[in-house]
Amino acid sequence: MSAIASLFQEAARLAAGFRERAPARHVPRHDYAASLAAFDEPLPAAGADMAEVIRQLATDAEPGLHFTTGPRFFGWVIGGSHPVGVAADFLTSAWGQNAGNHVAAPAAAAVETIAARWLLDILQLPAESSVGFVTGATVANFTCLAAARGEVLRKAGWDADAKGLFGAPEITVLIGDDAHTTVFSALQFLGLGHDRVLRLPTDPMGRIDPAALGDALAPVSGPCIAILQAGQINTGGFDDFIRLIPGLREKGAWVHVDGAFGLWAQASEKFSHLSRGIEAADSWATDGHKWLQTPYDCGYAIVRNELAHRRAMTIAASYLPLAAAGERDPSHYVPELSRRARGFATWAMLKHLGRDGIAALIDQCCASARLLAEHLQREPGITILNEITLNQLILRFAADRPDDESDAITCETIAKIRDDATLFAGGAKWRGRDVLRLSVTNFQTTADEARRAAESIIAAFRSVSNDSRPH
Repeated sequence: MSAIASLFQEAARLAAGFRERAPARHVPRHDYAASLAAFDEPLPAAGADMAEVIRQLATDAEPGLHFTTGPRFFGWVIGGSHPVGVAADFLTSAWGQNAGNHVAAPAAAAVETIAARWLLDILQLPAESSVGFVTGATVANFTCLAAARGEVLRKAGWDADAKGLFGAPEITVLIGDDAHTTVFSALQFLGLGHDRVLRLPTDPMGRIDPAALGDALAPVSGPCIAILQAGQINTGGFDDFIRLIPGLREKGAWVHVDGAFGLWAQASEKFSHLSRGIEAADSWATDGHKWLQTPYDCGYAIVRNELAHRRAMTIAASYLPLAAAGERDPSHYVPELSRRARGFATWAMLKHLGRDGIAALIDQCCASARLLAEHLQREPGITILNEITLNQLILRFAADRPDDESDAITCETIAKIRDDATLFAGGAKWRGRDVLRLSVTNFQTTADEARRAAESIIAAFRSVSNDSRPH
């Protein structure tokens, strides 16, 4: 056996061992300080054996790894990195392709073309849209909003790509008060400012109030970008696209949708009603490493107007081959030239699951979320704060007690849950109070896993509640 074959086999053995252990524990044994200590050594003068380096990496890293690939990881909206996607990603790394253009990596460019077509099909978005394969929804939002910025200013007679924003007409940016923080970051990166926005009031589920939109739009004139949301990060709530988009269209606004995980509701007959009307927007951002279960990092920037998309993103140089008719350069749709060939893992997951498999996966996650809620809300002292519309739950413990006391018990229960290590879930703030947030996004989270998680959460709360009572 060659040295390369032996090395790759050893890496595969270590990777498989980690995945097989994932269901047993959902919390790292090492925190950052312990992980740092494990790796902290002087730069060696002499090199080390290839296989030994890989073994040491696995040994030192694993105690500080979250088992995000396990069925009871609910801490953030993170997919399970399905083995098929991981295997495709292994090949991607081994092939070592730079997916910048169609000459440097013909297969990578070609597979993105097909995967993009399949994505638009399964997400029920306009077939003429272009798709950029980016690192995740943060960069997808950035990319789509860059296209929006350029297009609304172009219509106002200003070429932002050539002249920048100095002296440009002012752009009004409308956004919901409970939009995800990464959207505000994208606005910051684009020079539009994270505070210089018109924030729209939201309802208890974090959805934009359609009645408030009319009042906000009345004084707006000139270039305008509106940012809507499919799947609020805490509640799973969807903005009312049917009611919101027509009014925005009348003002000539570019409508962008942050659909990091919620856009995938389009792939399910049971849940597509939540996103009804979303196809009327101008751009959409979503992730593959959430419900499509691709490995990190993988997201999609989708823009109806391909020319606006390319104006904002195309990188040109004399040494780069030009794309002819019928050819596609991946770098024309993303803010990178040198980049990973993310299309291979996307294609593999779409091919493996198919339309029916993706719908079934989404339906299973959402059913498990509902089952979790049903079990939890039967326990006195546990309060579910949101409508379970999709896969997100937020809850408080001892909500009948004073707010500060309930906050303390909620935080203590979250710590106890992590100590028990049966599952991982994270805390958050909602309407100024501490909550436990559960995101059900893993293809392995079945009804049995949901029941086991609920029992563990209830046991943790009972333990903390008993300890907090006066003695």
